[in-house]
Amino acid sequence: MANSGNQGVVRLVKALGYSWKGFIAAWRNEEAFRQEAVACLVLLPLALWLGDNGVERALLVLTALLVPLVELMNSAIEAVVDRVGVEKHTLSGRAKDMGSAAVFVSLVILGSVWGLVLL
Repeated sequence: MANSGNQGVVRLVKALGYSWKGFIAAWRNEEAFRQEAVACLVLLPLALWLGDNGVERALLVLTALLVPLVELMNSAIEAVVDRVGVEKHTLSGRAKDMGSAAVFVSLVILGSVWGLVLL
């Protein structure tokens, strides 16, 4: 990989800009991400309020953030697969299905942790 010459604060500022562009792209193009982001905005204050201690609050917050994180990765996989070609291919379908499965697992983790901590 070629060195772009960006170092230190310049590199960090550019990386922040790329991340922001990624959030905007996901918000505009991915309904699932919008739904999960809104749910996360509701769950984060609840996590801070419902957790009895720092560990519980951390578990609730981190699992709430896990779902949109995995959705971003799933959306990135889908975008790359779609960019490669529109024809149906077993590996393309498998990649998309595995990304979807990862989102499902993150939701199971969220539900399990919240259930175990709060019940």
